[in-house]
Amino acid sequence: MLRALAVDDERPSLEELLYLLNTDPRVAGAEGAGDATEALRRINRALESGPDGPEAIDVVFLDIQMPGLDGLDLARLLSGFARPPFIVFVTAHEDFAVQAFDLKAADYVLKPVRRERLAEAVRRVVELRAAARRGTAAPRIPVHEPDPDHIPVELGGVTRFVPVDDITHVEAQGDYARLHTDRGSHLVRIPLSTLEERWRSRGFVRIHRRHLVALRHIGELRLDAGTVSVLVGSEELQVSRRHARELRDLLMRRTTS
Repeated sequence: MLRALAVDDERPSLEELLYLLNTDPRVAGAEGAGDATEALRRINRALESGPDGPEAIDVVFLDIQMPGLDGLDLARLLSGFARPPFIVFVTAHEDFAVQAFDLKAADYVLKPVRRERLAEAVRRVVELRAAARRGTAAPRIPVHEPDPDHIPVELGGVTRFVPVDDITHVEAQGDYARLHTDRGSHLVRIPLSTLEERWRSRGFVRIHRRHLVALRHIGELRLDAGTVSVLVGSEELQVSRRHARELRDLLMRRTTS
């Protein structure tokens, strides 16, 4: 049973999160804090109490954008502790996912929070805590050889395997890449150039310095006043001039073959 602390400066969001946590049978109890400073005081009491003490906290569900000390600041402070609680970021913004990876967050949940998605985050924390108590790595699916049909996506020690055929396009984010599918997106610590080389034979083509697209998922090629774009699902992506001719040729060959 997990003991949780939820931190959010917006009272309605905090109350909703506490309600969902307290109705999860794997959560023994969830407390709330309205800002990071209040949360830090509560976590200090938990650390003084010890991992099995009456004040212990196993996991902190943490908003990011808060006045004063924000969620990322608090997570950085906790990362310096000997035995910090697990962190699950709960935010309306996906732009901080890279920092979440770097801070070893157990999960990254986007608002508005769905009960099923929060339950998945709780499950991940339960697995991580059990692995930590056994002194073993977090549960993973064993992989002996690279699987060309799937790509492993990790967050907080939990690995999911995403079918490459489900990926519609890939977006560069520094040394990371964001994989987009019809069901959501995943951040991986792989440069876009590496995925371009790896997936060229699977029908992925570079259309821009920031985008790699699966040809089979392109619904439309659009020409407007000298600019070229493609429609991938409901998203329109710009095609750079240097890649436009190659893309048109590839799409024409694909259509006629």
